[in-house]
Amino acid sequence: MIRLPATGKKIGSIVLNFGGPGGSGVDGLILNKSAVSASVRARFDVVSFDPRGVGRSSPVRCLSPLDLDAFHSADRTPDSKAELKQLKGWAKRFAKGCETHSGKQLLKHVGTGEAARDMDVMRAALGDRRLTYFGWSYGTYLGARYADLFPMRIRAMVLDGAEDPNQTGEEFVRAQVAGFQVARESFLRDCFKAKDCPFKKQTLTAARKRLDALLSRADRAPLRNTHDGRQVTETVVRTAVDAALYSKNNWPVLRQALTAAFKGDGTLMLRIADGYNGRLPNGLYTNMLEAHRAISCVDHPESACPYWPVRGTRFTKKVRAKGSPPIVVVGTTRDPATPYQLARRLAAQLSNGVLLTNDADGHLAYAGGASCLERQVDHYLITTRAPRPGACSAAQT
Repeated sequence: MIRLPATGKKIGSIVLNFGGPGGSGVDGLILNKSAVSASVRARFDVVSFDPRGVGRSSPVRCLSPLDLDAFHSADRTPDSKAELKQLKGWAKRFAKGCETHSGKQLLKHVGTGEAARDMDVMRAALGDRRLTYFGWSYGTYLGARYADLFPMRIRAMVLDGAEDPNQTGEEFVRAQVAGFQVARESFLRDCFKAKDCPFKKQTLTAARKRLDALLSRADRAPLRNTHDGRQVTETVVRTAVDAALYSKNNWPVLRQALTAAFKGDGTLMLRIADGYNGRLPNGLYTNMLEAHRAISCVDHPESACPYWPVRGTRFTKKVRAKGSPPIVVVGTTRDPATPYQLARRLAAQLSNGVLLTNDADGHLAYAGGASCLERQVDHYLITTRAPRPGACSAAQT
């Protein structure tokens, strides 16, 4: 755990989870001390943590850095029996590596259900009678699981970029595919307004075709890379494009990367993908991907985990959190990773869910308390008085 002391008159602690699964909350708070606004910092000790199997909490390890390099460039869209065999081979190798380097005893106990119970232990250790919690992305799934287990122990809870606990892993992947398609088209429309847009024919149809042609080209032969000896494959390009869609701030870099890639240079694409995959400048990796796979295979064993060494506990159910105080769910209309309809579903499931809508591009809404929506969230966290749905219009800032 990591804690930043309150800067003013303290109410208690606010526990943060930045997402994942697999993301380090300790590193996240070190790198982003302004994750919550100054007004929230004044009233709360800001606390985050590394869940089981993540970062400093007995980290799951599966593959060497060189193997991870190869894994991240492996073909995810097989066009032949040989490529399909290779993809299955990586799934087996990954699972075996996790068993060898981490052991079944750890792998059995990294699921979200146990992490939610750990959060209640943390709440008690912090001396808080009830939990104040802010979860982003996967952190909404963790928060929803906590709420269903301990509804009467919640003081205030904000879930930004919601997942739907009533979806299977496969249903969530399908929703993400649709979400990224919406986000790509939003990026393309914005790109047409920019001087450095690499799409000469400024129509969605033409731009889609050129992007598809780039992926096909990288599938046939990797793009060149002036950074090191790794190959910039179709998978690397797909990862980079999708990673850049998480924030509108990344769109200028994506335009640059696409301009270079259309000329055969995939160096910038590789660097974007490296950031998303947790590759460090020294060639080592955080354990984010390995923890992500381990947690996901326990939570959703039906989804792409046929060779996993331990049996997961499938959790697909509506969460009610009956008896909880109001829980604020925030959804962004063109969020690629957690599409808006998931926030609507989660808010509707909760007995006391309140939906706030952020009409915008990118993943997540709250980023420090500056907008009307963020001020509504801050007021709720400090006072526990929930905002009305629609309290902020799309035009308000």
